[in-house]
Amino acid sequence: MRLVNFRNAGKIEFGIERDGQVRSLADAGYATEAEFFGAGDVALAAARELLKGPGAEWIPLGEVQLLSPVLKPGKILCVGLNYRDHAEEAHMEIPKVPTIFLKLPNAVTGPEAEIVLPRLSTRPDYEAELAAVVGRGGRNIRAEDWERHVLGYTILNDVSARDVQLATSQWTLGKSFDTFAPIGPAIVTKDEIPDPHALDIQLAIGGEVLQHSNTRHLIFRVPDLIAYISAVVPLEPGDVISTGTPAGVGLGRKPQRWLQPGEEIVITIEGIGELRNRAVAQAA
Repeated sequence: MRLVNFRNAGKIEFGIERDGQVRSLADAGYATEAEFFGAGDVALAAARELLKGPGAEWIPLGEVQLLSPVLKPGKILCVGLNYRDHAEEAHMEIPKVPTIFLKLPNAVTGPEAEIVLPRLSTRPDYEAELAAVVGRGGRNIRAEDWERHVLGYTILNDVSARDVQLATSQWTLGKSFDTFAPIGPAIVTKDEIPDPHALDIQLAIGGEVLQHSNTRHLIFRVPDLIAYISAVVPLEPGDVISTGTPAGVGLGRKPQRWLQPGEEIVITIEGIGELRNRAVAQAA
């Protein structure tokens, strides 16, 4: 099942997508993502019932605007250096424990939305990532119980202002400019992705493939991350855990390659689809 936020006639609705159409979950009692995430398995069951509903209730995707499938995450927890080849290209040690940092919620934007390249940075970069969306919260979650706490998976582009990010040892500000967290196009529920550690992941700009790997190469996998993070801070429904990026980012290329206004960035992850965004210069 594919879960989405969309704007229809000026109104933001949370719903389901199938075969190029969307349907609001308001009829099932879940008008917003917060209501849906908070209801857990009951909401999932209601959504599956609506999938069987008549065609008249469905709206063609072309008549709505898809938004981030998580508009207001409580936390966006990101993992740095989680592919060995990326750590090596960044000339950093392979981490012995997960390197966790935050992207702030103001950075969230959706598919087809613009990535605004800030005047403050001359080194904006891209990072293709698989993200897990938390469905059931908890503290001190055991690694073997991880699947009970995952709602599904989506794509996140961890856009980074490298000059701001690397000016200090704290990465949050360099990762959190407005529009620096494109997410989408949908949350694909975990029943449709039985193994998130066997997915092809690719990023292309202008048709040129710059990143291409597979999530089997993650150093710390989703069970490890859920256990590690929840031992420190509680996970809550709607939190996003972005699992890190493989080699090929602009920082690690020779010569280095930075995002430019007008470029279209396309991330593809097997089983989820494509996340497309265009970079634009910040207005004067």
